[in-house]
Amino acid sequence: MREPFVTGTFLVGLNAHATDMNVHRTIVANACTRIVGSSQSRVVHIATLSLDSCMSISHRLSVPILIALICGGCTEQADVQPAKDGMVGVKLALNWYPEVEHGGFIAAEALGLYDAEKLDVELVPGGPGAPQLVISELAAERILFAVSDADNVVKARASGYPIVAVLAPLQDSPRCIMVHQDSGFKTLEDLADIELAISETRPFALWMKKKLPLKNVRLIPFSGSVGEFLLKKEFAQQAFVFSEPFAAKEQGSDPQTMMVSDIGFNPYASLLVTTEKAIRERPELVRSMVSASVAGWGKYLADPSAGNAAIYAMSKNMSPAALEFGASAMAPLCKVRDNEPLCNMTLQRWQTLVGQIEEVEDIKPGSVKAEECFTTEFLLPAKTAE
Repeated sequence: MREPFVTGTFLVGLNAHATDMNVHRTIVANACTRIVGSSQSRVVHIATLSLDSCMSISHRLSVPILIALICGGCTEQADVQPAKDGMVGVKLALNWYPEVEHGGFIAAEALGLYDAEKLDVELVPGGPGAPQLVISELAAERILFAVSDADNVVKARASGYPIVAVLAPLQDSPRCIMVHQDSGFKTLEDLADIELAISETRPFALWMKKKLPLKNVRLIPFSGSVGEFLLKKEFAQQAFVFSEPFAAKEQGSDPQTMMVSDIGFNPYASLLVTTEKAIRERPELVRSMVSASVAGWGKYLADPSAGNAAIYAMSKNMSPAALEFGASAMAPLCKVRDNEPLCNMTLQRWQTLVGQIEEVEDIKPGSVKAEECFTTEFLLPAKTAE
């Protein structure tokens, strides 16, 4: 069992174009992190440092100087490490706390599928800020693989990060809006005269604001929990269909969900992502990671019990009952078309997504080529020399 890959602090993910103070504070809050390893497991935890101390550092130094300090402090790349018995050690960073949307990856580790490919995989749990942090960590070459969503891949590439998706377990987005059953709302178009807790700068929220009337809908920040939903009747919030609705119902509420995909915004989710450099320089390693991960998803979808037990051991955020519900509710979202491999992706879907994010003016037109966002070459059998 390998030792943690690093202990200490570092700054990541600074955006030279962030001139607005609130945006700057958000970037610095997400960027100032500490990696704390545990010698008791393969899990490495991400924790956030004091925002005030990070802001103090960031305002005294220009972005180019900070980037230089970051790069200068990287005495060696930590994305791949040699391990014992011919194993290769790599890190897989999750984009949230361990939950069912990571089930196939966690099952692959728990069932020894990564080991079978000679991979010693460290699972890196995330939390608030992790969706952005994992992209920065990939770009800085501190990790080789991460879990992300397709819209984040598009935005990362628009910002100059050479991130590439190599498999997509969730073919349909789990994103939904959760309302109370007695609200009378049947579709997203019906939303009116209500508070809506939402991450309103995310592409799905921008799409909703562009496509829906949202008459007298008061947008408020999403807290990450169902606390306000339990207390307020005139309230709605963003959710994943296999997570927050169960939590609300378990606590006595009456949730009803409406899928954001119903209005046409349907990015792939829980993607395994890596970098162009990894694909170019370590294709066999990437192939091994993809092969084991796809196998893990196949096992998890067929029988989630081992994966759920491993998720629960990593994080007590979800009860066994919630994990069982989540795996069942997620399974339909993972179905591929006939004759397509599990976790497949298509150019048409990526083109649609890029066009939508351009339409809501979240990226510049022409800044992202859909065909560069993904590859399916590792989902197919390796070509043999003739």
